[in-house]
Amino acid sequence: MLDHAGFRSENEMLITIVAGARPNFMKISPIIKAINKARIGGISMDYRLVHTGQHFDQKMSGEFFAQLGIPEPNINLECGGGTQAEQTAAVMISFERELEANRPDVVIVVGDVTSTMACTITAKKLCVPVAHVEAGIRSGDMTMPEEINRIVTDSICDRFFTTTRKAGQLLQRTGVSDERIHFVGNTMIDTLYQNLDRLRQPVCWDLNGLREGEYFLLTLHRPANVDDRKTLVSFLTEAISGANDRKVIFPVHPRTRRTLELTGFNDERLVTIDPLGYLQFIYLLKHAAAVITDSGGITEEATVLGIPCMTLRDSTERPETVEIGTNELIGTNPRRLSVYFKELAEGNWKKGEIPELWDGHAAERIVDVLARIYLNNSAGNATATARNDH
Repeated sequence: MLDHAGFRSENEMLITIVAGARPNFMKISPIIKAINKARIGGISMDYRLVHTGQHFDQKMSGEFFAQLGIPEPNINLECGGGTQAEQTAAVMISFERELEANRPDVVIVVGDVTSTMACTITAKKLCVPVAHVEAGIRSGDMTMPEEINRIVTDSICDRFFTTTRKAGQLLQRTGVSDERIHFVGNTMIDTLYQNLDRLRQPVCWDLNGLREGEYFLLTLHRPANVDDRKTLVSFLTEAISGANDRKVIFPVHPRTRRTLELTGFNDERLVTIDPLGYLQFIYLLKHAAAVITDSGGITEEATVLGIPCMTLRDSTERPETVEIGTNELIGTNPRRLSVYFKELAEGNWKKGEIPELWDGHAAERIVDVLARIYLNNSAGNATATARNDH
């Protein structure tokens, strides 16, 4: 462990964990818990948590940390704001200083946000190994900044922790050797399982007389769907029409709210609310008749919860949610929603199954792999104990 002066023992492994934005938080929480359990089990490892500050405000970040039991970061690089290029540069400059002051044995990056790519480049230039959690997923859509972040990160990192076998096969086709690919499952699903008995009913539940299975949940955040007023209104109109007399609950990102206010759109069946904490949002998702979304992560959570999901995108980097789960890829034409609302109303929505290894133990597998590689010592005993606790 790190002592009070910030030094660590000679044989202890230090992992730097990077979190940059809200989608990262659900993915790092179980990894931190797995490291702590491994340490209790006698594995000599510790971590340093770096928040790049790419997204940070109390409602959208601070509350997630508190609800998911994520400790205060060792450092917040405070690199929010600016263009894609400005933010990438700011993260790289600040993270370089962090690594020079606190050089780890390995850096863990998760997901596909700007910080994921920027910190990977920085660490590799300093010859620090990088492990990518959620490696190998692809949408095929190069207009998405996330797709570029995924490709760059996977082109130079050292270890690849995948959520599906298909992701590993894609990496193999790009020349990644088998021994560097580790199929471990999905850490975001670890977080889901760890918190199902802690969900909180949001304030909007009683205020709007909501009942289980009698409302729809809507999330929109991608620029192509929310920046143009006409497009946004079209999606809202079709969602409300498909819901008939049931309410549509729409947690609105501040950026989207500005566009929505400019449209002057109003319908009593549309309930707009502020962004929710993790426990409140999953409560709404778990009890919804269905979710309409353009998010990738929500399609995974809906699949595990067995909730019908309509994705307003032309492609997805998570095809398993369509092929195995409860998700359907609707496309970006709002009028197509009516077809899927009809299918749902007639009781013909597919049941779906949970993908392989989405069992709540992905983070334990990650820690076990890291211990074997960097400590030449399996964390199997510690992770077995953790699995028995689930």
